Order: sequence, then C-alpha cells, then structure tokens
Amino acid sequence: MPSRFPGAMTQDWEPVVIHKSKPKAQDLRDPKAVNKALRSGAPVETIKKFDAGSNKKSSSAAAPVVYARKLDEGTEPAALEKVPVEVRLAIQKARLGKKMSQAELAKQINEPPKVVQEYENGKAVPNQAVLAKMERVLGVKLRGKIGK
Repeated sequence: MPSRFPGAMTQDWEPVVIHKSKPKAQDLRDPKAVNKALRSGAPVETIKKFDAGSNKKSSSAAAPVVYARKLDEGTEPAALEKVPVEVRLAIQKARLGKKMSQAELAKQINEPPKVVQEYENGKAVPNQAVLAKMERVLGVKLRGKIGK
C-alpha cells in the first residue's frame, strides 16, 4: 500500500495571473487596429522610413547624394551647379523647332516629364546621360562648348 505524506495537506491560494502574448508588429500596423486605437484614445506613433521599399539608387534628375561628412570636411562644394542658361535656351528652341511638347520629349528620352521641365527651368543638376539623350532626339549639341 502506498504511503501518504504524513503532514497536513495545504492548498496554495495565491493568485495565478496568465498574461496575453504581446501583439505582433504586423498586427499593430493593420488599419483596423490603428483605427481602433485612435477611437479608444490610445497613443499611435507613425514613423516614416527613409527610402523604405525602394529599389532605386536615385532618380536620374535628382542631385547626387552629398553626405554631411563630406560637407563638413569642405572637400565638396555646398551648392551644386545647375543647368546653364545657354543649355536651357538650346533645349527650348530645339524642342519648339520640332514642334514637340515637354511631355513628348520626355517620352522619347524615356524620362519623366518633370525632368524636361526642370532642365528647361534651370532647376536640374546636369546629368550627362540625360543631356546625351536630349542631343540625340533634338539634334542639337548640349554638352561641351556651346555656340563657340
């Protein structure tokens, strides 16, 4: 016959708390969960990630990346050069001479229309590849010595 514990039997009456697992990050980003938190008054934090989800190095019309460290060292100029007035006028005259709109030119050089607009307004930083495409389509010289 098995022997029993010879002492008095006691019960443990301390409360046992079972915690729910924390919600996953993907569940917190769910639009329904965000709306529920906003309605209940809970704090909602939004974070914009720089270049998140993009597989691009940079736009062809965008300025090249200038790192703050290089600017601090003083090896790079702070202001980037823009398209010269002669090039702007040459692009406009050649485009109008061929009776093309900015959008049509952009489509032929396989660039967004904003690129052509920035080149003609003088706001773009010159990109030799884009200028070469424009030279080919418009049939004018845009790089090197112009008008000399």
